[in-house]
Amino acid sequence: MKLLSIAVPCYNSAAYMEKCIESLLPGGEAVEILIVDDGSTKDNTAEIADRYQAKYPNIVRVIHQPNKGHGGAVNTGIEHATGLYFKVVDSDDHLARKAYKQVLSKLREFAAQEEPVDLLISNFVYDKELENRHKVMQYRSCLPVGREFTWDEAKRFRKGQYILMHSVIYRTQILRDCGMKLPEHTFYVDNMYVFEPMPYAKKLYYLDVNLYMYFIGRQDQSVNEKVMIGRLDQQMRVNKLMFDFFAAPENQEVINRSRPCRNYMFNYLEIMCVISDVLSNCSGTEEHLRARDELWKYFEEKDPALYKELRYGIFGRLLLLPGRGGRRVIVTVYKIARRIFNFN
Repeated sequence: MKLLSIAVPCYNSAAYMEKCIESLLPGGEAVEILIVDDGSTKDNTAEIADRYQAKYPNIVRVIHQPNKGHGGAVNTGIEHATGLYFKVVDSDDHLARKAYKQVLSKLREFAAQEEPVDLLISNFVYDKELENRHKVMQYRSCLPVGREFTWDEAKRFRKGQYILMHSVIYRTQILRDCGMKLPEHTFYVDNMYVFEPMPYAKKLYYLDVNLYMYFIGRQDQSVNEKVMIGRLDQQMRVNKLMFDFFAAPENQEVINRSRPCRNYMFNYLEIMCVISDVLSNCSGTEEHLRARDELWKYFEEKDPALYKELRYGIFGRLLLLPGRGGRRVIVTVYKIARRIFNFN
């Protein structure tokens, strides 16, 4: 068994995937790099992937598949993983070498335990190279540093402080046991990836190193604001799926096992609702405003109690500001927050 499987979803990624893969190779044969060629057709992504497999046959495995989208590529990675632990690294991002070595050393310690840690959390860096701006997202204020802990020991996360896909390395079996299946041909499923498995992680560890360099700033990137508005239907689809998971009676026992975990998941669900609502307001089209209203109606009909908790919380009340003036205030607050937290 490998120590760590790293899935690298690639779709027409020839322009940048080599930097990503090169950053993973220092893990040596303890690491399995799963390059998932997700039906690339416009460039030589498949050729580059095969070349790495031929050169590093004991480290790199290539899986060619028809296009299924990011979620489908992650699902494929989980299905093929042989590592005790699993991480996703997008093909336009990379890992910092020194932190990577530290993470692997810690994973080796976990592997020697009778009951290994379920989830390792590390920092990530918003890497806005085009603007020469870098912002570290870290968790020192809310998670114990450098030791094993449970969710009951976690403190309250600040608004705007979330555990993203870039932050996590799961024990692979956790991903399989929780039954998560990411939807195919849908953007923003990384939110589900760091939502559904969370309550299943009983033993956690926060390593305070800046591991993941998250490149942000390309005009065609999925987190670009204009792109997100264009894909608002997919954002809302993911929002509904997360709401459904959180509200499902069969999930209540595991979600409510730890109050801090439940609170964290609620806050994450809340910010997803805020994003869907705010992007609708940024667009301002009748179609998107109608979709926003339909989304809240869906929540209300699905689970009235959870709907009220979301709708009349701090963020929810702000979103209730009426008319065009209210929409202007909402968009202004969003733009200020975007500048502070450095997202998209």
